[in-house]
Amino acid sequence: MSDLAVYDLDRTITRRPTYTLFLIHCAIRRQQWRLVFVPVVVLAMLAYAMGLFDRGRLKEICQTLLIGRRVHASQLRPLAESFADATVANNIRPGARTTIARDREEGRRLVLATASYRLYADAIAERLGFDDVIATGSVIGLDERVHARIEGRNCYGEEKMRMIAEWVEKSGLKDKHGHVRFYSDHASDEPAFNWSDEPVAVNPHDRLARMASERGWAVEDWG
Repeated sequence: MSDLAVYDLDRTITRRPTYTLFLIHCAIRRQQWRLVFVPVVVLAMLAYAMGLFDRGRLKEICQTLLIGRRVHASQLRPLAESFADATVANNIRPGARTTIARDREEGRRLVLATASYRLYADAIAERLGFDDVIATGSVIGLDERVHARIEGRNCYGEEKMRMIAEWVEKSGLKDKHGHVRFYSDHASDEPAFNWSDEPVAVNPHDRLARMASERGWAVEDWG
């Protein structure tokens, strides 16, 4: 029986969200002229904040603008690798490194569950020593081009919990895994917090801090 440690990525393990940073990283190294669309990306974010579309659609719009509608996977792989190197070097909370090392020493199976794209989440997870990744997928055509479209749904909120449950079943762990720790900075992960045996609110924003206080969840500052 395997105990699990399930981690969110953005603002939990990392100090700053990774998705926009990844898009800019790609634009700078691949097609710098796409940086002229940064103001349009900002407007798209404002439109999302106004409720005009959901997070998944926001991601698709921003990827179209800063990377392109269809890009061959071979062009994105080295960019994902170099972005992962930069992220691990400059954007990881010290407390995350300590906690990951502790969970690994305890023999827990380390799982990254993130709304970030698998495009680069896999590379970050590999560098941090994770065993498994649950993340937002991209549509990849028969021509091996990565489309600016989400495969399935965005791995966020209730959908993240559904994807975790699907992973548990596919991994043969249903009713067989042991104790589960779950780490996140955001209240949108309430379903996963409730599912876990040991919810840990990491550097929580106000709503999650209140939720953790009311329910007796652990609160940790990872710096």
